[in-house]
Amino acid sequence: MNEFKTYHPIVNFVYFAFVIGFSCVFMHPICLVISLLSGFIYSVMLKGRKAVKTNLIYMLPTLTFAAFINPAFNHEGVTIISYLPSGNPLTLESVVYGLAAAMMIVSVICWFSCYTEIMTSDKFIYLFGKIIPSLSLVLSMTLRFVPKFSAQLKVVTNAQRCMGRDVSNGSVIQRAKHGLLILSIMTTWALENAIETADSMKSRGFGHSGRTSFSIFTFDKRDKKTLLCIVILGAYTLIGKLYGGMYFRYFPSLQTGNFSMYGLSVFIAYFALCICPIIIEVYEVRKWNTIK
Repeated sequence: MNEFKTYHPIVNFVYFAFVIGFSCVFMHPICLVISLLSGFIYSVMLKGRKAVKTNLIYMLPTLTFAAFINPAFNHEGVTIISYLPSGNPLTLESVVYGLAAAMMIVSVICWFSCYTEIMTSDKFIYLFGKIIPSLSLVLSMTLRFVPKFSAQLKVVTNAQRCMGRDVSNGSVIQRAKHGLLILSIMTTWALENAIETADSMKSRGFGHSGRTSFSIFTFDKRDKKTLLCIVILGAYTLIGKLYGGMYFRYFPSLQTGNFSMYGLSVFIAYFALCICPIIIEVYEVRKWNTIK
């Protein structure tokens, strides 16, 4: 299930620019829940059970830690729950704000994990290669280098383990030496890989005027409709935010804006924006099953 990846790069980029940007800014509890659930569901749709395991092992502790660390240092708020051993008050507002900040961090991580699956390096270079060629090349190489480095590290570690030189063998000093050896091997590999990449780009004429690049992306009617829908939903959500449709205050006391149909429509637009790729994936699966 990765139908949204087949769309034009500009559609993918505009969508993630809206969603990630809004997830970093919107602190209304409803927006946080929408962003977190949508990002989690879409990451599971893209990566399967692996995403569930990653989210539970890494993101749940992050959520818990961030939620509890804020009340320990932030004592603002008028609703006092109790007093800490240091004598500082534990307030309801600081607890709620800590939970909200934790949800924001986790949701942004979820969306970035989806972004790395959809926005590949060739898409990024296609969009920004002519505008910022050097920066786009560096960013694409960095994004490509991380998983490649992890894969090579596993190969080197397994080879050293077969020779009895793994970090889990021997005394503490021997383990340290084995770890330094693996680090030295990986550093050498990274430098050689960088030189090979530079020579490869030079032989392909990178940086010379008049150099063209191959692209398989075409902007069709499907992309136009989807991009228009994303822009309308994103613009409506942004305007609603600017005009107070998502007002929520954490300090000095918890306070939300008055309920209105306009405010409700802003939340609906944001929800529709977040689940756009989920709708596309579900629709394509149902379409495929119907055709079969």
